[in-house]
Amino acid sequence: MLDESDDIHPLFHGAPATTEFRKLRKRIVRLAREAVEQYGMVHARGARWLVCLSGGKDSYTLLAALTELQWRGLLPVDLLACNLDQGQPGFPATVLPAFLERMGVPHRIEYQDTYSIVTDKVPAGRTYCALCSRLRRGHLYRIAREEGCSAVVLGHHRDDILETFFMNLFHGGRLATMPPKLVNEEGDLFVLRPLAHVAEADCEKFSRAMGYPIIPCDLCGSQDGLQRQQVKRILDGWEASSPGRRQVMFRALMNARPSHLLDPKLWDFAGLELGAAPPPDADTPDTEN
Repeated sequence: MLDESDDIHPLFHGAPATTEFRKLRKRIVRLAREAVEQYGMVHARGARWLVCLSGGKDSYTLLAALTELQWRGLLPVDLLACNLDQGQPGFPATVLPAFLERMGVPHRIEYQDTYSIVTDKVPAGRTYCALCSRLRRGHLYRIAREEGCSAVVLGHHRDDILETFFMNLFHGGRLATMPPKLVNEEGDLFVLRPLAHVAEADCEKFSRAMGYPIIPCDLCGSQDGLQRQQVKRILDGWEASSPGRRQVMFRALMNARPSHLLDPKLWDFAGLELGAAPPPDADTPDTEN
């Protein structure tokens, strides 16, 4: 259906008329649709989703993709865009409301000065991201409940997911990353990431081509040496030497084999017996020497 019509939602009006851009737009929308379907994100028709809009390239891409899917009848939920103004000095508070009004997007703008809390509580030289994220998440959960939303929708993309995996691997001592769908600790809200399959480079190209009013994060973005930036540089180097490696690594996250890892909570190594049927994920030979 995405390829049968050139009609587009107003969020895409003014888009370049080039074949390259049309392919980019359709790829992003198609990958978002695949993630929504693959991970069962639509838990109930008519549910209400709180779409978190920071003003960065990823959240604009998220809003555009979901709005087009909804407009085409492929996403049977109500969308409410939400921006949390965290009180950062110089934050252009009128940009997002004006944009959303112009595009006719239902929205809520919330002001909460978490900036002062973070800068007061975090010691000099330490990164703000952890505390900032916890405070932001708490307010977004509250807003979702107040607005009758059953899901908080975030703009994390494929590269965010990969970077988080390697941060956990290098610094956390665990194999884990951002899941495309989870239930919050209170058990009353879904957290969804429909851009899970979309490359960061595509979000960058899309938002730049659309001329969206990008608002940079001057809080964590002002700090050098963040673990995520270090991991990003490593992945950039691997991608440069072997194009396509990011996608190969991402596919690996979708192809876990517990019997070929070392976690006895996931696989009953002690219970293995000679002559037993091979595990269902044992179709690839070991690479042991």
